[in-house]
Amino acid sequence: MAALFGVAFSLGGIVSEGGSGQRDPWLVRLIVIAETMPVIEKSVKEVYTALLPQTMVVADLGCSSGPNALIFVSNVINAIADHSSKLGGQGDHVEVQFFLNDLPGNDFNQLFRSLEQFKRSAEMDRNGDTLPPYYISGLPDSYYVRLFPRQSVHLFHSSYCLHWRSQVPEGLEGKREVYLNGENMYIAKNTPPSVVKLFQEQFRKDFSLFLRLRHEELAFGGQVVLTFLGRKDEDVYSGDLNHLFGLLSQSLQSLVVEGLVKEEKVSSFNLPAYGPSVGEVTASVKESGAFDIAHIKLFEQNWDPYDDSEGDGVLDSARSSVNAAKCIRSVMESLVASHFGEDILDALFEEYTCRVAGHLEKEKTKFTVVVLALKKI
Repeated sequence: MAALFGVAFSLGGIVSEGGSGQRDPWLVRLIVIAETMPVIEKSVKEVYTALLPQTMVVADLGCSSGPNALIFVSNVINAIADHSSKLGGQGDHVEVQFFLNDLPGNDFNQLFRSLEQFKRSAEMDRNGDTLPPYYISGLPDSYYVRLFPRQSVHLFHSSYCLHWRSQVPEGLEGKREVYLNGENMYIAKNTPPSVVKLFQEQFRKDFSLFLRLRHEELAFGGQVVLTFLGRKDEDVYSGDLNHLFGLLSQSLQSLVVEGLVKEEKVSSFNLPAYGPSVGEVTASVKESGAFDIAHIKLFEQNWDPYDDSEGDGVLDSARSSVNAAKCIRSVMESLVASHFGEDILDALFEEYTCRVAGHLEKEKTKFTVVVLALKKI
C-alpha cells in the first residue's frame, strides 16, 4: 500500500459526483479510505468466499479522477489475492472487472492516464506475488439512475459522495419569490422546521432510490460499502456540516454588506446536501427492505486534513483555517461560481478563512463520517 500512496501524492485534484462535478480534496478522501480499509477488505473476502465468481464485478460510484479511486482498486485486488492464497489458490482463476463511475464532467482522461503508473506500483507492492487479472472501465452517469444489468454486480463502493443529494430540495422558494431559508445555504439555528423537513425528505427520497437501484443491480450474496458525511447527534440543528456551511453563509453576508453580492442571490442559494444521523440511515435501510446492515459506525475527522491530532485543541488555528478553507473551496468553488460568478471567489474564501480561524480558536469542530456495509436480502 505504501507504493500506492506514493502514486497518490504525485497526482492532482479530483472531481466527484456530488454537487455538479465540483472538485474534491483528494487528501481528505485518502484519509477516509485508510479508515475504512478493514471494512472494504472484509466485504471483499465475504463476497468472494460466498460466490467464488469466475468474474468478480466491482463498481466504485462517485469515483472521482484522483488517486483514491485507484487505491480502492488496489485494496480489492490485494484482498482477493491474499484470500485466494489462504484458500490454497482455489480462486486463481478469478478475474476482476472494475467499473469506475462518476458524472460525465469527471476528468476520466486524468484517471486513465494514471493507470500505467498504478499498475507498476501495484506489482511492486506485491513483491512479485501474482495478482488476479483485472480490467478497468469508466462509466459516466449519475448513480441516481440504473447503471448495470440486473444482478450483475458483486460489490458496490462509494466514498465521500452520498451526503450530496440529486438536487436542491424542492419547495425552498415560497410565494412571490420569498426564500424560506433566509440567508442560509444549509440548515442553521434559525432555519424553520418546515425547511428542515424539505432537506430531510430529499435525503430520504434520494437514499431510498439509491438503495432500490443498487438492490436491483447487485447479485445475491453481494455487498455495498458506503462512506459519507453525517452527524453524531439526532438533533438536525447540531450537525457538523451546519457549522461548516454556516460560516460560509456568514461570509456571503459580509460580501452583501460590502456591496459585492446582492441579498437576493444569497437568499436563493441552497445546497444539494444533507448529513444524516445514524438513526436516519438505519431507518431508511430498514424501510427499503432490501438490505441487512452488516456494519455501521461513525468516526471523526478534523476539518484540517493535515491535522491528525486527536485532542480537542487546535495547535495553530491560523494554519488550520487556511488548510480547511482550501479544502472547502475545492469542494464548493464550482457551485458558488455557477450561482454568483467567479469574481467573488477570492474575496469570499478570504473572508471564510478568517471566520474558520475564529471558530477554531473557540472549538475544534470535526467532520462526522458514517461507514456502512450492507448485505442484499
